[in-house]
Amino acid sequence: MDQNQNKLKVSVTLLRILIGWHFLFEGIVKLYNPEWTSFGYLATAQGPFKWFFTMLVGDATIGWVDSLNIIALMVVGITFTLGIFEKVGAFVGMGLLALYFFAHPPFPGLTQLNVEGSYWFVNKNLIELVACLVIYQLPTGQYFGLDYLRKNRLTKMQEQ
Repeated sequence: MDQNQNKLKVSVTLLRILIGWHFLFEGIVKLYNPEWTSFGYLATAQGPFKWFFTMLVGDATIGWVDSLNIIALMVVGITFTLGIFEKVGAFVGMGLLALYFFAHPPFPGLTQLNVEGSYWFVNKNLIELVACLVIYQLPTGQYFGLDYLRKNRLTKMQEQ
């Protein structure tokens, strides 16, 4: 059973690092691209929450929405990649991915606009959201990440 536990830890750690890299890269690309905005994605929102997402594209709000999106992407990216405070990162990631999912839900009868591929109920945002849930339930930073160093340092300080 111990060997299976180690395989699980390695697998979830790899999942955490890869998702972290994806989020961090997306955040950095958006941060350094002065032309980027979430306006197009939000303005073409569909489904039952269209009213909410189209409300966010106003002149007074779009700058805040863009900044919060970049910050959320980078929080998830940093916490997952470095393996510290990953439950916070997972929670933020699940929230962000839920927003992405409901802005363009892959529901039957809806034309898929501003999305990659063709989906039916399940898309990459939902899959990555569930992966963040796995990371929330099985944090691995204590095995491989800054959480490992932080916890060992705290333990050594308490022993002294």
